[in-house]
Amino acid sequence: MGAAYFYHLTRRPLQETLPVLLQKARGAGWRTAVRGQMADRMSWLDEVLWQGSADSFLAHGLAGGPHDALQPILLTTTQDSANQPECLMTVDGAEVTPEEVQARERVCILFDGNNETALQQARSQWKSLTGAGCSAQYWSEESGRWEKKAEA
Repeated sequence: MGAAYFYHLTRRPLQETLPVLLQKARGAGWRTAVRGQMADRMSWLDEVLWQGSADSFLAHGLAGGPHDALQPILLTTTQDSANQPECLMTVDGAEVTPEEVQARERVCILFDGNNETALQQARSQWKSLTGAGCSAQYWSEESGRWEKKAEA
């Protein structure tokens, strides 16, 4: 039974935070799906990940390719992840169901703390997931480093 980890981004943007979390997931041996809502945004993340530093290379693919099932990290806009991930990371308010949280080792929900719409969406997801009995943690970088601020 997994847990949902909410990451409230206020100091570092998505393109800096996501690779760090992906490295941690790979270090745990997990296949990961990164789910967003817009194809062009996922294409942008694809480019960001390919341009990472040589010492932190993250092998990944953009959903729709011939080798999706083999990807250690798959960027997608759908709930169906061909790579059978143990970890799901969502960005830009992509939806997560309680069943997905229960079926994975971890679900990471990254949201822009400087965007009121994103904050409201994250609060709604927290209520929905914890209301369905999912374990959840809320992490903030407000102090300059990540700190767990709440757990349910």
